[in-house]
Amino acid sequence: MPPHSHPPSQTPVNVAYLGVDTGGTFTDFVLFQGQQVRSYKCPSTPAQPEQAILSGIQALGLNALIAAGRLLVVHGSTVATNAALEGKGVRTVFISNRGFGDMLTIGRQTRAALYDLRPAAKVVPVPRELCLETGGRIGADGSLIEPLTPDDIAALQAQLQQLKPEAVAINLLFSFIDDSFEKALVEAMPDGVFVSRSSEILPEYKEYERGMATWLNAWLGPKVAAYLGQLQAALKTTPLSVMQSSGGTTDAANAGLRAVNLLLSGPAGGLAAAKQLGDSIGQPRLLSFDMGGTSSDVALINGDIKLTNEGKIGPYPVAVPMVDMHTIGAGGGSLAYLDEGGILRVGPQSAGADPGPACYNKGGLAATVTDANMVLGRLPASAKLGGSMPLSLDAARNAVGMLATQLQLSIEETAAGIIDIANEHMVRALRVISVQRGHDPADFSLCCFGGAGGLHVCALAEALGCTEIIVPNYGGVFSALGMLLAPRERQLSRTLNTPLTEISNEEIETALNGLATNGREQLLKEGVHAAQISASPSVDLCYAGQSYTLNLPWQASLPALGEAFHQAHARRYGHRLELPVQLINIRQALRAPSSVPALPTIVPRAPAAAIDMPLVVSDSGAGRAVPRYEREQLASGQRIIGPALISETVATTWLAEHWQGEVDPQGHLLIRRIMRSDTHDSTTPIPLQ
Repeated sequence: MPPHSHPPSQTPVNVAYLGVDTGGTFTDFVLFQGQQVRSYKCPSTPAQPEQAILSGIQALGLNALIAAGRLLVVHGSTVATNAALEGKGVRTVFISNRGFGDMLTIGRQTRAALYDLRPAAKVVPVPRELCLETGGRIGADGSLIEPLTPDDIAALQAQLQQLKPEAVAINLLFSFIDDSFEKALVEAMPDGVFVSRSSEILPEYKEYERGMATWLNAWLGPKVAAYLGQLQAALKTTPLSVMQSSGGTTDAANAGLRAVNLLLSGPAGGLAAAKQLGDSIGQPRLLSFDMGGTSSDVALINGDIKLTNEGKIGPYPVAVPMVDMHTIGAGGGSLAYLDEGGILRVGPQSAGADPGPACYNKGGLAATVTDANMVLGRLPASAKLGGSMPLSLDAARNAVGMLATQLQLSIEETAAGIIDIANEHMVRALRVISVQRGHDPADFSLCCFGGAGGLHVCALAEALGCTEIIVPNYGGVFSALGMLLAPRERQLSRTLNTPLTEISNEEIETALNGLATNGREQLLKEGVHAAQISASPSVDLCYAGQSYTLNLPWQASLPALGEAFHQAHARRYGHRLELPVQLINIRQALRAPSSVPALPTIVPRAPAAAIDMPLVVSDSGAGRAVPRYEREQLASGQRIIGPALISETVATTWLAEHWQGEVDPQGHLLIRRIMRSDTHDSTTPIPLQ
């Protein structure tokens, strides 16, 4: 068992749980302590992400809990993501079989733009001099084609001594059938070098995708391991877990070895929280919308979080399981500017955490989406970001005013234009994961979270035809909350690649049980009790000759499984084929529920009155005084009729005209479309549906 893990029977009494989500602009915190839930937000420190975390721990007064060993931390890290996007991995050697050293450079030879006659040159992942070739090749049937000799190993060792890499990625052909050659190479690697082998990282067919995952893991691994090591050292004996891209957590020691599984670490936390929220209120169909300072992430939940093995990070394919999410460069800090033709544009460039939007009064001069919201009154001038950072309306007006002068518009008209453009970017993203995949957004509730999302959600719902919106309690730090609510998890897979009619139930179940045993052993080492672990087996199927698969839950009747695939193919593509069905991969998802208690119900109180009546420019362009409420003071069952502002420490919700919000017992704001004629008293509590 890792030195800092606690089995349930040994979990300290009166333990507190801290979820931490490090974003591009802010680092968010959610603390569960007894029956109390607290949130906090502070600017990120991109150069040293752990500094913002330690600053938040200090601000929340948790050092005594750390000293007493009574704090558990779950973290969503952007270290792997940022290093990949910025091309700042370590010097990495890629080892493959003879004749396949340029595997990652050649790739799949697919064009990003089919009819572009002058495509831009592709990024070469590994320089030619760092691509090494050796023996140890087996065939698709497991037969030996070329042995791995002592001379091969000695030659590699001599090359590595000369190249002096920080990491090595080993990707031999068909290593998922027999990993003995890869293991022998691992044993021959120099001391102190970070080593990844494909048979451990992704034991599946498709040597290019497997090689990319293995190289990414090696390329990013030393940076991730060093960061988590520094954070763990600062936290002393405090147990540290890390969110994976698949929506489950793992301990920091394993996360340091599996950097490729952390590329969507932060956004996955928000989906984990959204899934839990949907289950708690009986709404399994959600469009999630997570708008932060730098970007917006959208996803579709239809009963469960959808995973994909066809994700990308920058120009690189990522074949390990990750939440199926679409990300765009549109956030609260997205910069507004005029292009060469004098047209107003928004994003994807961002003001980031330093200096941030102009209204932060930290030296930023360019207008952002946040500045536009402040000019329109939707972000009140009296608000303090994170509860402590004052905002400057004058600075926001000056920034937007510079664009207004160039456009020959009023400041308010320019601000409204910035908001409209940002909204359109986000509507397009939501349509990508719904309409383009055969789903009608009107059949889903729009679940909005992130620090900036509540200011835009009503406009997005109207554009999509959604009639229900959910703004969760603690929505401004929802991904940090999701870190705590997510299950502890392992996602394991293996390629079999055989016709479904040529393999038996027993063979498949034996292979699935092997994966399950491996996953259980890993979770038990983290201190998870065996009785808590559940297994969810599934299989990847396709028609013979196809390159892409559909994932289906495992069922013991192979004829029934084959028919289930035919039906799934018809639903997805509109037709079925009279071709043999091929079993490609088997998968096991091992999960144990989070030990964090459920969100408490809000304290019974009288309906809250508005705290003030700020002047807000509505969607119609008219300015009017609207009531503003403090979300922490709203009563269970209280109803608010838009237009209105609902402020909280880490976020603000703009409840537009023709929408009404109700507060549920856990403090979630359930918003529904209403007719203009509904003018009931906005503070009257009504029964929940």
